[in-house]
Amino acid sequence: MAADLGAIDVGATLRDLRRRADLSQRELAERSGVPKSTLARIEAGQGAGPAFRTVERLVRAAGGEVILKLPNAHSSAAADESPQAPNNALRDEPQDELRDEAGRRYPAHLDVRRVLTLKDWPAAWWVHSYTLPQRLWPVRVPELTYDLDRARRDERRLRDQTRAQVRFRRAFEGLPATSWRFLAEVPEAGPVGELRAHERSLDLLLGEDWGDRRELVLESVVVAPGLRTLGMGRQLIELLAREMAVAGIRTIHAIADGGNVEFLLACGFELQAGRPSALTLEVRPPRP
Repeated sequence: MAADLGAIDVGATLRDLRRRADLSQRELAERSGVPKSTLARIEAGQGAGPAFRTVERLVRAAGGEVILKLPNAHSSAAADESPQAPNNALRDEPQDELRDEAGRRYPAHLDVRRVLTLKDWPAAWWVHSYTLPQRLWPVRVPELTYDLDRARRDERRLRDQTRAQVRFRRAFEGLPATSWRFLAEVPEAGPVGELRAHERSLDLLLGEDWGDRRELVLESVVVAPGLRTLGMGRQLIELLAREMAVAGIRTIHAIADGGNVEFLLACGFELQAGRPSALTLEVRPPRP
């Protein structure tokens, strides 16, 4: 069966697949047995259309799969079986538009990105906490950057993929009525963050009749290693605060130390007078 390779941008598709596999042109050429010069011409869109067998070898070597469909296949079925766009697309603009100072295209697998802040540039180790004023920068900061280290690229892709896919929910299964549990989950990967809290009765605590007044005690906020600066902990606390407002609970207490104190302060908690490790968050009632 003949395949109309002209119906898609084969070069762009191969570059994106190669980026997802974190392979350079040389590495993909060695895996597939296709000459590097041929691969470079295909990705650049030069010359005649590539042979289907060549494209198939390249796609399979990059971990992809070629699917042929009948021309009259139902559109919904085609949508279900067509190759999916990468979930970990990291670029805000097509990488083809990003060139070096000599006008050359960057290797697709390097995930080139713009330097918007000094935190975006791995070489900015010389800026303590990224607060050094620009007039004191010892070198010129480039417009674009990338990670040469494959482990760093994998970590960045994981973080971006997690940020795009994470979903938050309150979990009720297997818990007593006074327990509160919230999860940050990624499809097919499971939980990557969790918040736990429990209710306590002020009536019982103080021995007074407060009309069954309740408050919460924060037990823990846990986020998977490597994902702790994505804002998931703060989003879990925001979800908790919304649920508290609905339930008519206004106060949550926490005991923390070190960097955990700074985290809770950033989430709106306030330190209790005379107790540097004790914090309290007062939740405003929902607007009518």
